Amino acid sequence: MAASLPKPPVNHVTRSFTELASTVRETGLLRRAPVFYAVYGLALTLALGGVVTGFVILGDSWFQLLIAAGLGLVLTQVAFLGHEASHRAVLRTGPANDRLGRVLSTVVVGISHQWWMTKHTRHHANPNKRGADPDIEKDTISFVEEDAAESRGLIRWITRRQGWLFFPLLTLEGLNLHYRSIASLITHGSPRQRWTELPSIALHFGLYLVPVFWFLPLGMAFAFVGVQMAVFGVYMGASFAPNHKGMALVPADARLDFLSKQVLTSRNIRGGWAMNILMGGLNYQIEHHLFPNMARPHLAHAREIVREHCASLDMPYTETSLVESYGIVIAYLNRVGLAARDPFDCPERVAMGR
Repeated sequence: MAASLPKPPVNHVTRSFTELASTVRETGLLRRAPVFYAVYGLALTLALGGVVTGFVILGDSWFQLLIAAGLGLVLTQVAFLGHEASHRAVLRTGPANDRLGRVLSTVVVGISHQWWMTKHTRHHANPNKRGADPDIEKDTISFVEEDAAESRGLIRWITRRQGWLFFPLLTLEGLNLHYRSIASLITHGSPRQRWTELPSIALHFGLYLVPVFWFLPLGMAFAFVGVQMAVFGVYMGASFAPNHKGMALVPADARLDFLSKQVLTSRNIRGGWAMNILMGGLNYQIEHHLFPNMARPHLAHAREIVREHCASLDMPYTETSLVESYGIVIAYLNRVGLAARDPFDCPERVAMGR
């Protein structure tokens, strides 16, 4: 008689997530929210129409910079809706969500949908994991000490002060998002992706830049675009940064179960329904990472279930105020930036910022 194979060990945390997912499903929190998204979409349409109307009425006036700031806010909110569509949380079918996300990303916001999908999917699969999460890859800002230590020249100077410079640098993030998405689409996109998305992005900039430079004086037109891009970049960065920056980093060779991987690297932001609108649902980051296709109105209820579940497992569940989260991010970036310090610097001189 053949010997029976030993039973594989039971992963209690994995089994626990299965139970959590079952509870969430049975509670009805994975159902769509068509009324919310219809109202939200109508509100964004009216807001965008209001911005266009204000632009036409004001004409040659420096008050146009207020319109530019408003446009930056509206486009960020549209990007939030596109983010939810990319997770197939808005409409009933996957293809319909994909089409909506592509139109919102390319035509309305001016960013490659394919680039965003690829980057964001990698992030969700391995949040804060070294070598796997593109959101902590080296850029102007360094998120791990090894990258900070390798910085040179101007970047090294910035890295040493990156916590304090973080929000000022976000004023350039709008331009960075446009540039990186288009460059990635040109260099790495398939012919089909290039032929479908590049014309849509070109349409976005045509509809945006032609009226601005046609109807406004040249200097005012550049100021309009600068303010809009700065507001868009700060709003986007200030909404995404509190969610993972300063949370645990996962070593490249570590293997974590799904529940631990998502909860221990994510941070929620308190603030209720107002914060939910302001941050596009990103304030419920833990629930969003556990159930990425969950419609935004259900995240608050899911939070109660997930918090109770984590407490039963003695698993840390991190939640802070928005201001506190920014303090954590700044302190973390400054701590990482110390790796870029010249080892021969005098400690007193460094402490005095000289």
